[in-house]
Amino acid sequence: MLFVFAAFCLSTMSLHAQVTTDTVAGITNLRRVESTVACAGATTPEAMKAVKDMGFASVVNLREASEEGSHLDAETAAATAAGLRYIHLPLNSASPDAAVFDRFVEASRAPENQPMFVYCRSGNRAAAVWLAKRIVVDGWTAERATEEAEALGLHSAPLKHFALDYAKARQAK
Repeated sequence: MLFVFAAFCLSTMSLHAQVTTDTVAGITNLRRVESTVACAGATTPEAMKAVKDMGFASVVNLREASEEGSHLDAETAAATAAGLRYIHLPLNSASPDAAVFDRFVEASRAPENQPMFVYCRSGNRAAAVWLAKRIVVDGWTAERATEEAEALGLHSAPLKHFALDYAKARQAK
């Protein structure tokens, strides 16, 4: 009986990925899911070496060039110098574009991009695209993926609904 209970506890624990919060200079709101992904807010060019040192292969920047504090050229150069694949997918949270989600899902399927460090200004957009990826690519339920995305920093109800609608439409195909 004890063995069955222990097995149940272990299987339940593995159903939910562990989200941890880290502190790294130059990165705000850093949250990691095991070694698979990190979703973060504003990330400075100076932090790209630390991202590489954490073991990430790629960075996905969801910030628009027009955002305050966005330094695309410097971030691109710093990521490249650190040995990271740099992917820029500008996502407007007020009017999200399914094509950006499509490109993110495609990038998330590429083995050479794993593990991924995904960032925006606060971590909200990063968690939203990860939510969609979990459902479309990993086959997670909406409930499970939403729980993880909220732990990663998803706080916008409209963006969450967009990500869920996106995933539902892509699952039907």
